Amino acid sequence: MSALSRSTDPLVAERQWLTLARRRTVLAVVHTLAYGKRLIDVLSLLEADFRIQVVFTAPPHVFNDEVPAFLRNLGGAVLPWDEAVGMTFDLALTAGPRGVEEISAPLITLPHGAGYLKQLTIGSQPGVAGLRRQDLVPGGRLPAAVAVPHHAELSVLKEHCPEVLPLAHVVGDPVHDRIRASLPLRSAYRRALGVAEEERLVAVTSTWGAHSSFGRFEALLPRLLAELPAGRFRPVVLVHPNVWSGHGSWQVRSWLARCARLGVSVVPPEADWRTVLISADHIIGDHGSVTLYGTLTDAPILLASSPEQEINPASPAAALAVTAPALSPTYPLVDQLDYATAEYRREEYAAIAERITSEPGRFNRNMRRLMYRILRLGQPAYEPETVALPEPPALDAWSRVPREVSA
Repeated sequence: MSALSRSTDPLVAERQWLTLARRRTVLAVVHTLAYGKRLIDVLSLLEADFRIQVVFTAPPHVFNDEVPAFLRNLGGAVLPWDEAVGMTFDLALTAGPRGVEEISAPLITLPHGAGYLKQLTIGSQPGVAGLRRQDLVPGGRLPAAVAVPHHAELSVLKEHCPEVLPLAHVVGDPVHDRIRASLPLRSAYRRALGVAEEERLVAVTSTWGAHSSFGRFEALLPRLLAELPAGRFRPVVLVHPNVWSGHGSWQVRSWLARCARLGVSVVPPEADWRTVLISADHIIGDHGSVTLYGTLTDAPILLASSPEQEINPASPAAALAVTAPALSPTYPLVDQLDYATAEYRREEYAAIAERITSEPGRFNRNMRRLMYRILRLGQPAYEPETVALPEPPALDAWSRVPREVSA
């Protein structure tokens, strides 16, 4: 019997009348928008397999405001969290640990960004986010597998959580591979975004938290408007979904509204930022994953924020922090962008990019093998392809300001 019918709840029990019954069921646990977007690349490895039914659920989380709309737009079968924890599944996938010990299924955990970049120094459980015991063994329950992007993580697991080491699988990084596969389409992406040939696209990226570059936007955004000549430069802002969820989508759009009206494009949290990053001529960023993925491109990077206390010293983000020049509050912005371009050495950034994954181009192969082994199914008899990203909508279509509410 399908796991979808193993509930006494009448709304769920009705699913026993599905056209295709007795499928293997995979549960995608979507805590936040960032986690959900990471899982979509993984779930694509199950497409076209009629033996498998994928369902979604959203646990309670402080940053889950954008999740219901995200799941609604996907069109997937969504189970309320309190129903999902009362059911049994053949496999569960998660990019975060909160509450997943309540799920009855073999569990695969994955990182939700470019490896493990952030170090937590305050609170009762310091350590590298994603590699602490409570992250790896949520609620004291061992997962079926821990998927990591690089062999370097194995030594950390051996030291801090040795019981997880036999469950660890070095699978690679899906975002790394999609960006690599998409780099040849850069010109097409720029045309689709509406960036003119003579324009230099400046991607301003921010992670979330008090030390992110978003905390400096109040000073940085006016400089983008005042110092970057229109027609020569096209600024675009990429803000972590947790900022949108934490402060509210309306509030973030309100903060950025005037800049959006004056020509700074704002990419919404649900959009795919990867084509924008590939299209960029310059990146102004911080210690977050998006900035680090920028090392895969040829865009010089300026760091608006790089807090040493928040960066895992063993991560590629730490290497980037001592390689990329730091944004100065006093020198002209155009001069700094030109300086970063003049000082840019592709080989230095390529070496940092190589630390994102030790399985470049092999995530799909490795991850699909792992999932099917746990599902106790034979893999489909074709090579899982890493597909280039689709062309994005125009930047102008993304840049919206808060709508007035009629009285």
